Amino acid sequence: MCGITGWVSYDRDLTTERASVDAMNATMALRGPDAAGVWLDTHAALGHRRLAVIDLEGGAQPMTVTHDGRTLLATTYSGEIYNYRELRAELTARGHTFTTASDTEVALRAYLEWGEDFTHRLNGMYAFALWDPRREELLLVRDRMGIKPLYYYPTRDGVLFGSEPKAILAHPLARAVVDAEGLSELFSFVKSPGHAVYCGMRELRPGHTLRVRRGGLTERRYWALEAREHTDDLDTTVGRVRELLDDIVERQLVADVPLCTLLSGGLDSSVITALAARQLGENGRGPVRSFAVDFVGQTENFRPDALRGTPDGPYAHALAEHVAADHRDIVLSTLDLTERAGRDAVLFARDLPIGIGEGDTSLYLLFKAIREQTTVALSGESADEVFGGYSWFHDPEAVAGDTFPWLWAIQRGFAGEGAALSATALLQPGLLGKVDVAGYRQAQYRQALAEVPRLRGEGATERRMREISHLHLTRFVQILLDRKDRASMATGLEVRVPFCDHRLVEYVFNAPWAMKTFDGREKSLLRAATRDVLPDVVAERVKSPYPSTQDPAYAEALRGDLKAVLADRDARVHDLLDTPAAAAAVASAAGPDLRNAAETVLALDTWLRNYDVSLEV
Repeated sequence: MCGITGWVSYDRDLTTERASVDAMNATMALRGPDAAGVWLDTHAALGHRRLAVIDLEGGAQPMTVTHDGRTLLATTYSGEIYNYRELRAELTARGHTFTTASDTEVALRAYLEWGEDFTHRLNGMYAFALWDPRREELLLVRDRMGIKPLYYYPTRDGVLFGSEPKAILAHPLARAVVDAEGLSELFSFVKSPGHAVYCGMRELRPGHTLRVRRGGLTERRYWALEAREHTDDLDTTVGRVRELLDDIVERQLVADVPLCTLLSGGLDSSVITALAARQLGENGRGPVRSFAVDFVGQTENFRPDALRGTPDGPYAHALAEHVAADHRDIVLSTLDLTERAGRDAVLFARDLPIGIGEGDTSLYLLFKAIREQTTVALSGESADEVFGGYSWFHDPEAVAGDTFPWLWAIQRGFAGEGAALSATALLQPGLLGKVDVAGYRQAQYRQALAEVPRLRGEGATERRMREISHLHLTRFVQILLDRKDRASMATGLEVRVPFCDHRLVEYVFNAPWAMKTFDGREKSLLRAATRDVLPDVVAERVKSPYPSTQDPAYAEALRGDLKAVLADRDARVHDLLDTPAAAAAVASAAGPDLRNAAETVLALDTWLRNYDVSLEV
């Protein structure tokens, strides 16, 4: 896992542009704390920051393949190829020789052997660049599910690219400009594929490549979900899900550094932890290490709400005891969550004032604490999108709604909690009118529906549930994967997401909805496939989202911070605020009702201040 960046310019000699590339590369230092490297060619410059996970000695980058003193191929690579050992064996049989034990060299050799079609052979999470000096062509590659981010910025004579926007914005040719459409994307909570918010910048879509030539840029899709008839019966389907999960977890436990699991006590993280515990034990590598986040006094004083009916702590401990895990709770205080340094770190990690406020801060602090003890973590992220776990999958009104289902839930305040101010409630009405978030959401929803594959003869219910699943697997999951990648890599922690293995996603996507809910509950297939490794109390637990502090002192601290911003005449966020509404909210809004709006304003203030953003609306 690493941070990558680079520059292709056909009108310049980039061997003289080391300073610009170093500046871009320096922004990736948190993603790759172990080493840094730059490779320069006449028209291409590649930068790399390394987090060493596989082949600690031999995996330095950028990496090249040479023959008779000539460079055939160069790469800057981020991620993991989980089937690299099988590919290495196949390539060796085809005559390739290897000088390292890294998966990076396997990617290089695979491209030399199979050309751009090598992407079909990769199993993993990755974002990387390949430069061919002979053809003077760059190929950017992103994994199928978009687990690893990759951005690019076309220039007059080439392209800039990087793992994060900050790498591109560090270059003199790029500016942090955001127009009305960018703000629409920022506030929409949709994550439109390819959209990067900043003008002129794009995010390479999941399952796509981008080829850069003198004649221009060409984006190509190499993978997408397809609609196929599911012919397996229920027992066979349950068995196949388990077979895939066993293989996936086994592959993702490969590392030359300490690893652990993220354990909330929910079904998803418990499945990953239990399967990892079994395999590590069988291979003499146990026990599994697991970590959970908690808040001071949360379990003892927990109050059920519309989203969370139970605290995580007792369930995480039950699973840890069941599998004899070496488990640790990372317990955060309200002071931890309200310190300016944590919020600023999250904004720097995200490059944009988006997210879920305190939920992002606590995730960052969790990862920071875990990184002190281990380097790799396996997560249960994305199981809800794959298996249909969210409550709105099972709400007829949400399913029938004419918008993204998660927006339906947000707009209705999650089952009646409608008194809270929305995230944009304190912004100028005139600004919101120019931005037109509602119109933007509707346009993106129509575009998303147009991309859903169809299966001939499918009934109306099955067709709609296929749409719901596809919306989550191509839009909603991107919000969560991006959040997890940025928070983890900002601390130098690699987080793997087994439920995003494309084989599992493809298989479950085509299983009938009746099969996915055969026991009358959410995630029926996952529960049935793994019940033998779980204690009953965990297997039967109702879905509970990522935890949030219930301490009223947190909301009151936000009130104080928002009051300070309103009093700061030089704060640029004033240009975006409905000042009377913000003042009224500070004076009288209940703490819980103020949280989302206050977090948005504070994030916007930090973003405008630190990124020197030009708003063109």
